[in-house]
Amino acid sequence: DSAERKTAPMFSGLLAYFPAALMEVSKMSKVGSDKHNPGLPMYHDRGKSMDHADCLVRHLLEHGHVDPDDGVSHTVKVAWRALALLQEELENAGAPLARGAKAASGG
Repeated sequence: DSAERKTAPMFSGLLAYFPAALMEVSKMSKVGSDKHNPGLPMYHDRGKSMDHADCLVRHLLEHGHVDPDDGVSHTVKVAWRALALLQEELENAGAPLARGAKAASGG
């Protein structure tokens, strides 16, 4: 409802705070989708690369450096993994499956 939506100001409390960071995370989503789903429209395939906590820590250890495999900052990968971990945790608690995600297919 309207009152509840006002407690979570998506623009003023997220986009206005972190525009450059979120732009980089969106670029990481494209890189990852192209890697895992080449030639297909962009989506997060939940059946691939599901070890978010372990990957987050691995990338955190490399923060401040660029991954030579794809040219993406490890710090950006930390942010992406943190968002993925949180999204899946919220979905497990009852939030709907993200529009840009497809449920794990095991592949």
